[in-house]
Amino acid sequence: MQKKIKVVELFAGVGGFRIGLEKSNYKIVWSNQWEPSTKIQHASMVYEARFGKANHSNEDINEIVTRNVEEIPDHDLLVGGFPCQDYSVATTLHNSKGLKGKKGVLWWAIHKILENKKNKPKYLLLENVDRLLKSPVGQRGRDFAVMLQSLNNLGYAVEWRVINAAEYGMPQRRKRIFFLAYHKSSKVYKTIKNCNKKDWLIEEGTIARAFPVIQTNRIEELQLKGDLVKLTKEFNKDGKVSPFLNTGLMFKAKVITMKTESAYEGKKTVLGDILQKGEVSSEFFIDENDKPKWEYLKGAKKEKRKTKNGFEYNYTEGAMIYPDALDNASRTIITGEGGKSPSRFKHVVKTGRGLRRLTPIELEKLNLFPINHTKLDNITDAKRAFFMGNALVVGIVEKLGFCLHEKIK
Repeated sequence: MQKKIKVVELFAGVGGFRIGLEKSNYKIVWSNQWEPSTKIQHASMVYEARFGKANHSNEDINEIVTRNVEEIPDHDLLVGGFPCQDYSVATTLHNSKGLKGKKGVLWWAIHKILENKKNKPKYLLLENVDRLLKSPVGQRGRDFAVMLQSLNNLGYAVEWRVINAAEYGMPQRRKRIFFLAYHKSSKVYKTIKNCNKKDWLIEEGTIARAFPVIQTNRIEELQLKGDLVKLTKEFNKDGKVSPFLNTGLMFKAKVITMKTESAYEGKKTVLGDILQKGEVSSEFFIDENDKPKWEYLKGAKKEKRKTKNGFEYNYTEGAMIYPDALDNASRTIITGEGGKSPSRFKHVVKTGRGLRRLTPIELEKLNLFPINHTKLDNITDAKRAFFMGNALVVGIVEKLGFCLHEKIK
């Protein structure tokens, strides 16, 4: 029997990476989930209920890596959907070779693990919102450039892709960037070194095998120059457009990036396919008295508004599809999906009994989680919706995990 690939799961939420990876030959040896803004650690409670308390940490990861990174077990693959923040480097530390990022920024927690672990993980699989490729506004793409160069300095090659789950048959239009990194000690790194980099992105790479694409006519190449402090200050200064496109590869600070489109031709799941067939509680149905408010919020607007300071301005926005179309993949789930209050962004579907919001089970199904994965005593339906607004689509991790396993094999 083949040895399982050892995984550490950071920013674990309710375990989306774990569910997807454990369908292949992976074993989670340690996990961490910490929500700094709440006393009750709801997501960690769900995680422990589903996977057990053994080797699970519910402590601020910054505290752990500052204390001793060797508290985190040795592992082959580090995964996590880390929060999107400003990644800028503040300064070099005077008394060490390290770098000091903005306080509390979780990218630097990952960096500390990779920098200080005696046995570095050979592979990384990370997820974030796609705006990472073009932030911040004043230096488009700087944050991603800093991340790429920091991984380059630590001996990793990196490939990335912005993946819209719906374009590969999944029931939600959720667009996220996934990037895989390979340490120079790995066989995959050596394969990338000797391959045609464009072929890797289109046909041969891990992501290309999991999610086939065709190339469009746009391709860019650039060299990342300078240390992280210099890159932070100077990368694409005043640039109006990010040089990073939706697909790319960085090897030894040289970047090739291109615009690609999905080449998927298989079965597609739509919103109507995931709706509960059984009885749905009346609390999810929209009250007649609230319907005008829902219609107003979902509708087009062209009106005068005032700021708190009394400044008057013209406000316009287009109409949302209302109710949501059942013959298409759903819109992206947001963290505020739960609760009865009318909202422009919550999903509303039309059923035989009338208009209603989506249930926690339906939200789980849109992310391809097991049914009632987040159901637990003292966890409200609104909190379950919040979990799914923060989660990733498990099917993407499953496919990437399978193809990475094939590469490692």
